[in-house]
Amino acid sequence: MGRTALVLTGGGARAAYQVGVLQAILDLLDPGHHPDFVNPFDIICGTSAGAINAAALACRAEQPHRALRRTRRLWENLHTGDIYRADAAGLARSGARWLGLLTLGWMLPGLRRDKPRSLLDNTPLAGLLGRALDFHRLEANLACGALSALAITASGYASGEHLTFYQARGGIEPWRRSLRRAIPATLGVDHLMASSAIPFVFPARALRVGQQMEWCGDGSMRQLAPISPAIHLGADRVLVIGTGYRDETHPEQRDSAPAYPSLAQIGGHAMSNIFLDSVATDVERVERVNTLLEEVPDARGGTGLRPVRALALAPTQSLDTLALANLQALPVAARTLFRVLGVNDRPGREGGGALLSYLLFESAYTRQLIELGYADTMRRTDAVNDFFKESHA
Repeated sequence: MGRTALVLTGGGARAAYQVGVLQAILDLLDPGHHPDFVNPFDIICGTSAGAINAAALACRAEQPHRALRRTRRLWENLHTGDIYRADAAGLARSGARWLGLLTLGWMLPGLRRDKPRSLLDNTPLAGLLGRALDFHRLEANLACGALSALAITASGYASGEHLTFYQARGGIEPWRRSLRRAIPATLGVDHLMASSAIPFVFPARALRVGQQMEWCGDGSMRQLAPISPAIHLGADRVLVIGTGYRDETHPEQRDSAPAYPSLAQIGGHAMSNIFLDSVATDVERVERVNTLLEEVPDARGGTGLRPVRALALAPTQSLDTLALANLQALPVAARTLFRVLGVNDRPGREGGGALLSYLLFESAYTRQLIELGYADTMRRTDAVNDFFKESHA
């Protein structure tokens, strides 16, 4: 029997979509929600906010329905203040430090020594993860065979490498490829904080890489092969849940004489590039390898190549407009900050919806994402059933 892997990509608040997809999958596989239902994913890999979902499932892999209920409850009751300081005092303190550095840093060395590390303070997220996740259960699930491996990816600022930190059952040797490296580790909240540290927005985290410490940021950066860690960990089938709509360009909304882009537009474009969904490209690469192995069976010998079945699920509509419709759900101070950056009620990129869609951690928005993920997956019932039918054949 081969192993089935779940790969959850990044996307900030958009990761709530993944919960809806997973809910639909479990409903299709086990409509009766039986207590002895076995975790369908041997290997779970996550990046950025997807890493948080991955860890939540892995830490309770012995009870997949319960794990998902807890994860869904967390997303459905989420507020921005649970993720980053969204109160007036917190935002003012951060803004004052940035303003002071930019205006007076050249003549006051003390300001340079105490320079801000990020736009937003995500200390609340660390507390939330510490309360919600029990990594001792991860060790127990690996020991009893309820799970084979959990992998969390991050990006090293010093080395420039895309780093995969993994905790696995059995002896899985670390691997290294061009700009990619895998490190066995005892995973914890620090790995999740590093994996979800969006550049400039949230502060980097220091993690041990070999014998050294390295400052690490969001795992979506330089993630050229998101399926690769799952395959290295032994997967023969990979289910990928993305958070990016297949076409976020909105060419129909271009004006003949557009205004200069706002900071929200520029930030949204930068964020979209950080979270650029390379899943489709990676799936195509896997399919080409599968075709090669079918046509040239001898290619398996000595190359380490093997056929891998992949299924990718992603939103069927743009999430930018959905985020803008929920702008008023933000706390007043945070909403004011986004409006200063240029977020407005105009549809598409000009309204700054892209930036907002990643940072709108409010239940009004996340619940709609969960519902969308569930509906999108139910529309692909045949594909999901075929994927799992093959995995249990």
